[in-house]
Amino acid sequence: MSEMLARARACESHAETQIRPEERPVFHLSPRTGWMNDPNGFSWYQGKYHLFYQYNPYGPRWGNIHWGHAVSSDLLRWEYLPAALAPDQPYDSFGCFSGTAVTLPDGRQLLLYTSTAVVDFVPEGKCIQTQSAAIGDGVEYRKISSNPVLTAEDLPEGADPYEFRDPSLRKDGEEYLAIAASRNQLRGTQVVQFRSPDGLRWEFDRVLVESRGRIGGMWECPDYFCLDGRQVLIACAMDMEEETGAFHPGNNAFCMVGEELSDGSFRESALQTVDHGPDFYAPQTMLSPDGRRILIGWMQNPAVETAGLDIPFLGQMTIPRELSIRDGRLRQTPVRELSDYRRGEVRYHDVQLGPEELSLPGIRGRVLDLEFTVSAEPGQYQMFRCRFARKGDCFAELRYEPDTGLLTVDRSTAETIGTKIMSRQTALQAGGSGLTVRMILDRYSAEVFADDGMTVMSLTFYNGPDADAVTFSAEGCAKMDITAYELDREVGSEI
Repeated sequence: MSEMLARARACESHAETQIRPEERPVFHLSPRTGWMNDPNGFSWYQGKYHLFYQYNPYGPRWGNIHWGHAVSSDLLRWEYLPAALAPDQPYDSFGCFSGTAVTLPDGRQLLLYTSTAVVDFVPEGKCIQTQSAAIGDGVEYRKISSNPVLTAEDLPEGADPYEFRDPSLRKDGEEYLAIAASRNQLRGTQVVQFRSPDGLRWEFDRVLVESRGRIGGMWECPDYFCLDGRQVLIACAMDMEEETGAFHPGNNAFCMVGEELSDGSFRESALQTVDHGPDFYAPQTMLSPDGRRILIGWMQNPAVETAGLDIPFLGQMTIPRELSIRDGRLRQTPVRELSDYRRGEVRYHDVQLGPEELSLPGIRGRVLDLEFTVSAEPGQYQMFRCRFARKGDCFAELRYEPDTGLLTVDRSTAETIGTKIMSRQTALQAGGSGLTVRMILDRYSAEVFADDGMTVMSLTFYNGPDADAVTFSAEGCAKMDITAYELDREVGSEI
């Protein structure tokens, strides 16, 4: 173990004792201490789910990027393991960035990650981005002596050595495949694919898809897989301009559904945002032992401002989500394991909603699973509101306008940390006077699954723990059916 990794482990072991359990989300993974961003190495290994993450153990801001590590038996209760990687080699001295994991035939786990190093002779101080490997037993990982295993020399002509990152590994028969994002001076971002007989010796295979300037600037964190008979490419586009309301300005995670052609390239047939809320980026997927494709993402806006923050940690992951294809588009639902933690069902039918805010007995708290349906004859109401994490005038809000089909999450009247983005909205595909929502609240976040998972919105906020009221209202007249559950961490099997 390097001195740098040992120092990080000592730091996190001490610092986590300064964070009380009630300060953390209950079911959403947060960093052991310090800063968290992209999920990495999401995998099933030795009977547990493993999740690594971009990590600064020394403070709640980006920098000193290590790989944090946690495991779970059910994707919802996580146990911290020691930091897995530190930027302790010349080729990764600026940070161990995003990557993935796969199990080798001998039972060891292979991590493939982006290694970055500042180049002194470049005036802008750019970082060379290469791909490196580490092999371990689920706790201890050793970087191989032949690192980096992929460099700019392995890329097609015209590729930028400073924009080559985020390898995504998968097994293909007896071979290994890896895709990564690479900027090409002429064709924009290209998702490139490599082949390897052992996961360590790689050669260029093909260009899977090219952006050609479409969908933002540089793409990041590509993920490519088969789902319900279709090929799916998920990636994150930087510096997007709003495109007909489908994407918000800035950085977006997007999904292309399509097919793989006979030459191995990918042809898109549908394009969509993965999550319409303000706090979602860098998702990664895996196959569970029972064959489900499961996604987890970083639940924070990449533009978060951390200067001057005096808090013990910042960042959290989404609830893991099961993926499927419906009507040619991506559908997401919370993993079924979450239902094991439900207790105290409260159910109401035909609740009459009007302008006066309504609180329902038994529906209150910050760790809740809510399912509700709003209905009315056309023209009977103009707005539905659900306000949550509420105390007085401090609350977050979900709004729906039936005339336009616009669904909005809004934290402009909530406590926030480091963000200027107060709300996001999207037009539901179904639209109309009916609205069906499942909303998961977990202390400092809300995840909204509308129209049975066809539209998802993630939102964070930091209201005090006593802000726990939930209210409903409508401009006009509407009816609501609702079922609510408290979510209890102590229910279910132990890790």
